[in-house]
Amino acid sequence: MTAEEIEARRQEMRHWYWWGVATFFKCPWKEDPAESDIGLIGVPHSTGNGSTERDQHLGPRQIRHVSGRLRRAHQAFQLIPWEACRINDLGDVPLPQAMNNEASVGHIEDFYRLVAEAGCRPVSYGGDHAVSGPILKALAGSRLAAGQKLALVHFDAHRDDYDHMPHWLGAVRSAAHWAAYTVKEGAVAAENSIQLGIRGNPMKPRKDPAESDTGYRVLPADEIFEIGLEKTVAITRERVGSRPIYISIDLDVLDPADAPGVANLEAGYRGLRTWEAIKILHGLRGLDIVGADVVCPMPTVDNPNQITGLTGSVLMFELLSLIADRLRGS
Repeated sequence: MTAEEIEARRQEMRHWYWWGVATFFKCPWKEDPAESDIGLIGVPHSTGNGSTERDQHLGPRQIRHVSGRLRRAHQAFQLIPWEACRINDLGDVPLPQAMNNEASVGHIEDFYRLVAEAGCRPVSYGGDHAVSGPILKALAGSRLAAGQKLALVHFDAHRDDYDHMPHWLGAVRSAAHWAAYTVKEGAVAAENSIQLGIRGNPMKPRKDPAESDTGYRVLPADEIFEIGLEKTVAITRERVGSRPIYISIDLDVLDPADAPGVANLEAGYRGLRTWEAIKILHGLRGLDIVGADVVCPMPTVDNPNQITGLTGSVLMFELLSLIADRLRGS
């Protein structure tokens, strides 16, 4: 038996998700962002949202396990993303003070500044939604964003712009605040940003559920269902214009039928189905997406076949494919 014969057997096994060391989509593990066009990053953070379930830090580990099933070609884009550009698993953001939200938010921003300086476009998996704030802060104004503010495309059942509250159970730069402070601090251009899929009952009734104190365009779930996906895409594309874009997907934007294992489950009110979210994402094809994340998974309350984890990996695959498709054409 030769080393070459062993390597041939290894190559035969590379497609099976249960074989080998688990990484995002079975990508190589390379922690230097300069070696990647797209960097897949885990953000194992749970202390930015203490109001419901708290095991969101386990999300990256779950997705590394299940996402190997999705190491495939993208049929709609006629794309094999792994061959179109350099895509590697950069590992997890180190969070040595994981129980301290404010310290961890700072550590996340530090990590992503190095990623942005290297010209690597991050696609991340969380972690609660507090992780998006420091990522946006790090990417805005960077070489990836050509020195500009970012346009945010935010899929969520909740607004996360609760600027009227000084903290969220002690967390200041929390999962409930990030969409507001990133606007106030100049990372996000609210006039070019949009929130999609908001639903459920608020703490206080709003005269207009689409009105935003922060300046976002808001398309609640009910409005999306009324106007349809094609018009939703048109509104989104017009809103973001030519700015560099960051996409953030909170898994609770999806209907519980598709994503039961999420931290802030919004039951009883129709959410986007996965295919509807994918259709909207496909409508953003060709735009300058500099980064993206999928957040708020709760692996410990997912069902036995890990449907929420699988759905999360599908959305992560769509996001990295959007970026790879743009890089292929540039």
